[in-house]
Formats: sequence, structure tokens, C-alpha cells
Amino acid sequence: MAEAVLVDFFGLKFNSQKNSHQALLKTLNAIRYHHAAKAKFLCIICCSNISCERDGAHNHCELEVSNGLSTLLRGFETVSNPSMAASLYTIKQKIDEKNLTSIKVIVPTHRKTLLKAFIDQLFTDVYSFEFEDLQVTLRGDPLKQSTEINMITAQEVEAIQNEIQTYLRSLPALRGELTIITSPLISDIFLHGFTTRTGGISYIPTLSSFNLFSSSKRRDPKVVVQENLRRLGNAVGFNVEKFYRIKTDHANDVWIMGRKEPESYDGITTNQRGVTIAALGADCIPIVFADPVRKSCGVAHAGWRGTLLGVAMATVNAMITEYGCNLEDIIVVLGPSVGPCCFTLPKESAKEFHNLDPECVRLFDSPNPYIDIRKATRILLEQGGILPQNIQDLNQDLDLCTSCHPDKFFSHVRDGLNFGTQIGFISIRE
Repeated sequence: MAEAVLVDFFGLKFNSQKNSHQALLKTLNAIRYHHAAKAKFLCIICCSNISCERDGAHNHCELEVSNGLSTLLRGFETVSNPSMAASLYTIKQKIDEKNLTSIKVIVPTHRKTLLKAFIDQLFTDVYSFEFEDLQVTLRGDPLKQSTEINMITAQEVEAIQNEIQTYLRSLPALRGELTIITSPLISDIFLHGFTTRTGGISYIPTLSSFNLFSSSKRRDPKVVVQENLRRLGNAVGFNVEKFYRIKTDHANDVWIMGRKEPESYDGITTNQRGVTIAALGADCIPIVFADPVRKSCGVAHAGWRGTLLGVAMATVNAMITEYGCNLEDIIVVLGPSVGPCCFTLPKESAKEFHNLDPECVRLFDSPNPYIDIRKATRILLEQGGILPQNIQDLNQDLDLCTSCHPDKFFSHVRDGLNFGTQIGFISIRE
């Protein structure tokens, strides 16, 4: 049984006479009867105005209150907006507030494909949808006999995408202004930074507000993440059409841009101007690499597995091999990550960090020792030949524990599976 039931009256034309009200009443009563006991959210979608006909002339009346219609809507919440994008996004917020995932949409047959196209853009695989034909006769015309349109054109898809983008761009930033952390070690020939969680439009508490990653397991759709990214690009000055994130595998593979892209990788290097590369982080370390001499750069994602597998030095070695970089010229900046105050591993896994350096482990004799992946990363970089003074892992808020600072950072350790993601990014100025 659906947890949420949506009834699509968007753009519906109805007669203001009594028999029209009776038809609506009969339909809504049937929906209420079948779903009210189980559903936690009953909602009617309508535009700001619904067209009413009187003697051939078209007037407008608001569904919620006009012509006694309010009595028909008892038990239903109405969402009334001038655009379908605004209506569905508002409904999504209400569904997310109630932590619902199972949704039934009761829709006129001819609008089903269109509505599905909006839903595909605004919802992820977290939600399950089923569709039912809206069966009501208005103005002598049974909606249930309307012909279903099985396909929409590329132009219609583009129009839907534009409507959604326009609406999302109009939304205010949440939780404060967009804030970027930068390092004084990195030359001005590069654009770079580490994002925090403020200044975006993601509204779900664990994703709010500047989430920069979407997946089928999270409630933030790609269009919201893309809008956050667009705002980042505008603020920093990079082209979002030339933006590449790592495809995390928690290993040590590195994609050298220009070569064939692997299916997954935890590092990227490039010497192409105007291309922005980014490493994800939500407790794992987003690492940025820059060589101002050879004008090349890289990023890496270092969780505890990637740290032990040497993803940081793998990225350094790719820059040396591909671009002729020298170890003494490479700058490495570690972005915000979980600290040894909050991150534990089973003792068997902790042994590897202890073997690297006992200072990487706290309470080693306990069943779940605390691990310092930042210290381990610095040790491995220095062992690989990176100059200690060319590594920044402190100051500018870089060393704040992501789990301990919910006002500034996302954290998987703290927030669970529906966690948000920040990034470390870098590009060579054009």
C-alpha cells in the first residue's frame, strides 16, 4: 500500500456547476476510502488556477476555496503552483519530511508520460512509484478515455529540464553563504578549494545544503546536485561543462586525463587548462595536488583502504611519469576528513596502521582502535619523497574533524547512509 498518494489535477478544466462538484466529490471520496487508512500523505496537485467554464466564457477560480470546493478536499493537502516543477519539488519536500518512499500517482491517462518525465528528473531510486488512471467525468468528457501518450519528444524533454532548472535557480541558498576553503601553498595559476556544507539548495537535513554528489541510494537528485555545482562554478570561476569527479572504488587506480577512462578510480591527474577535477569527501580525505613548475595537477580520494593502498603516492607517481614532475615541486593539500577522535576500525585492520606508525593508532589494545588517516597519509607522502613543507594538513579549517563539525561538513560516520558530500577541486587557469 502506498505511503503517499498524489492526485494530478494540474491544468484540469472543470465545470462550475453542481454535477461537476459531484463528480469530483465521488472521485476524491473513492481515493480517500481506498488509501486514507494506510497512506500518511494524501495530496492534490494543481496549478495556481483551475479553469472554470460558465456559459462559454473562461474564468479562473482557486481550487482550495472557490465554489465550495474546500469541502471536497477534506483529508487532502493541496499543492498549488504555477509550474509542475515547483509543485512536484514542493511535494517531494513534504514526502521527505515524513520519510516516505512508496508513492502512488493518480493521473489523467494523457498526462502520465509527461508526469513520469518530471518524476525521473526530481526523484531518485530511493522512491518507488506506481501509477493509476484518474477516472472522473467532467464537462461530459470522461478523462479515463483520454489517449495515453507513450512518448514525449526531445524538445518536450528539454522543456521539462529547462523548467526544472529555472525553478531550482530561483531557490535561495540554505544554511548560510557558500564557503570555500583554500590553501596558501597552491599557486595562483590554479583555481582550487574545498567545499563546506553551506550555500546550496539541498534541504534534507543530512544533505543540507551544499551536497555535491547524487546516487540511487540518496534522496538528492542529480538536478539539485547540478544546481549546487553551477553555483560553485559561478562563485569560483570554472566551467561546469568541463568538470570531472572521481569514480570512487576505495582503491588506488588513477585516471590520467586524455587516456581511456577506467570504470572506477580514486585519483585523477591532468595538465589540460580549464578542466576542473574533483575528489569526493565525507570523512574520507579529498586530496589536491599541484605542480606550478610543470603546470599539472591532480586529486585523490583517500579513505582508510585507499590510504593503505597508497592512492596519494599513486597520484604523485602518475604526475611524475606523465608530465615529468619533480617530487620537490609537488604541493599536496589534505582536505577536511574524519579525525582520530571519531574514526575506529576493528583491531585486525588497525594493525596495518600501527605497523606504518604507532602514532596513527589510539587505544590499540581495544577491540576498535581509533585511527588517524591524516597522519598516515602524511607519513606515506613523506616516505614517497614529498617535502614535508609542501604538505598542508592543518589550518584554514582543513584539520577540523568532519564528524565533529556538523555546522561545516558532511559526515558518513555521523549521519549514516543518506549522507552529503563535499569535494576538493583544482584546475589550471585558462
